Amino acid sequence: MQDGQIRRLQVEADAGAYEVIIGDGVLHRVDEWLDAIIERKATLLLVYDEALAEFLYHQVALDALRSRYLVVAAFALPSGEHSKSLEMAGRLYQSAIQAGLDRHAVILALGGGVTGDLAGFVAATYMRGVRFIQLPTTLLAHDSSIGGKVAVNLPEGKNLVGAFHAPKLVLYDVRLLRSLPDREFASGLAEAIKHGVIADPDLFAFLEASADGLFARDPDLLTELLYRSCQVKANVVSQDEREQGLRAILNFGHTVGHAIEAMEYGAYTHGEAVAIGMMAETRIAQAMGLATPDVAERLGALLRRCRLPVDLPDADQNPHLRDWLVEQMRRDKKAELRSLAFILPTAIGTVQIVKDVPEDVVKGAFFA
Repeated sequence: MQDGQIRRLQVEADAGAYEVIIGDGVLHRVDEWLDAIIERKATLLLVYDEALAEFLYHQVALDALRSRYLVVAAFALPSGEHSKSLEMAGRLYQSAIQAGLDRHAVILALGGGVTGDLAGFVAATYMRGVRFIQLPTTLLAHDSSIGGKVAVNLPEGKNLVGAFHAPKLVLYDVRLLRSLPDREFASGLAEAIKHGVIADPDLFAFLEASADGLFARDPDLLTELLYRSCQVKANVVSQDEREQGLRAILNFGHTVGHAIEAMEYGAYTHGEAVAIGMMAETRIAQAMGLATPDVAERLGALLRRCRLPVDLPDADQNPHLRDWLVEQMRRDKKAELRSLAFILPTAIGTVQIVKDVPEDVVKGAFFA
């Protein structure tokens, strides 16, 4: 099996810089990539999404790791957002203890954002912190795998218990994206579109030009997309690892998106909710005179090409829905004194943080 091109970038972090390695066929060489940073006597625990068993991705990783490391345990994580819980974290702690993981151990996350968040949270807290490796298998996870934010959910909301715990390595095999259903693939494109809007007009133009080839899973296009998109995320988090200011721009689309997810749990994917959120927040920017109409026009056209929604059905006919969404936004953990704060685009590639948007403007943004 021939490997494709490899792209590498470095992310600066308080605990030390780490690499993001992107390419076609890198997972079956995971032991080689780890060899430079993880000593062979280390004990390893691979946490993987159980849905990957159908494609044997976990076995590819385990075979490679066991060729070089003596103790490599595995934990199959049930698929779905419900696994990002304190209860599941407790089960993972027990598995780590049973596998004999000590303070020099390494936890690896093979899966999407849920797997990375849970495994990273456990790595951040097990024995006051052990090393962590990200092996994302979804397009959406390219955003969550970089930056070191890890968390679990509470019944009252998403990501309410968490930590900052940067990985030692992110290894991204684009070959694994071939098995993603189109809807999940499109969901991941939403975060790449977000990165283009907030900081990289060339990335946005690349997406406009390459959407069809990306959906065909062209490995070189996927590698280039992930490299460019991860570079935006890496540049932002390297400057603001602990979310003191600049990193807030990564929440473009998410204030509205998280409210939509709370409203219709499971009805929209994360990327679909963020897509609707990006469109709504761009309309807010236009209504406030911060953005010209062409910003919304280009964004809407790209979202549609990438098979993503741009509106909430019947939002214009349902004032109670809009009231409920606004209340959810006021509860957002990033809101200050229940204000309606948003990241608003002023052009493709540039955004502005606005901390107190009028409620009537927000309510009018859910439909064209």
